[in-house]
Amino acid sequence: MAVSDVTAIIPVFNDRPALERAIPVSLEILAQITDEFEIIVAEDGSTDGSATFVREYEKNSSKVRLLHSDERLGRGTALNRAIREAQGSIVCYYDVDLATDMHHLPELIEAIRSGADIATGSRLLPESDIRRTEGREIASRSYNILVRAILGSRLFDHQCGFKAFNKAKILPIISTIRSNHWFWDTELLVRAQRRGYTVTEFPVRWRAGKGTTVRLKDVFGMGSSILRLWWQIHVSKD
Repeated sequence: MAVSDVTAIIPVFNDRPALERAIPVSLEILAQITDEFEIIVAEDGSTDGSATFVREYEKNSSKVRLLHSDERLGRGTALNRAIREAQGSIVCYYDVDLATDMHHLPELIEAIRSGADIATGSRLLPESDIRRTEGREIASRSYNILVRAILGSRLFDHQCGFKAFNKAKILPIISTIRSNHWFWDTELLVRAQRRGYTVTEFPVRWRAGKGTTVRLKDVFGMGSSILRLWWQIHVSKD
């Protein structure tokens, strides 16, 4: 495939129903932004036929590309792999359930075109329009307060699955990221800010996907990851 203007990455693990909606919606919105784009489905060891569905799409659309793994890599590792494989000079990714309103996609891409190294949607700015359970809201706000306090981030929402990058600038960062799963987003944003990268954060309309829950072990795991990254940055100097 020739070099594209934009690569959109959709990470997926066992969520074929969401994928069946995400691909056609992505094709429609990306076509309004640029003629030169590709969609990479970073399919991470799914067993529900997600890979088969994307292969069928590949036969009919040169814009869609499957990046399959037989074994589960973890969300972070799958994203690293897809970013390296991307043909676009601008790379974005969003959650397969399209929890963030896709009408924000032009704004996300335009932020990179206007000079930002990274752009990210935010569910925690005053202008954001979000809908989720009280438990998830408390957990999210508490987590992001800790990231700001302990890791020195200036951002408000580190885990929103709606981000874009200048590919040339982001490649050196992803080679330093140790997290292979959900903490990947936070680690990337923290390390990028420490390098002086320009990060644009803007409010989005966001609706929690069906079946998404916050488990106690996830909360503890995130807390441990914050402390581990602090140690890597300040003590081991990684």
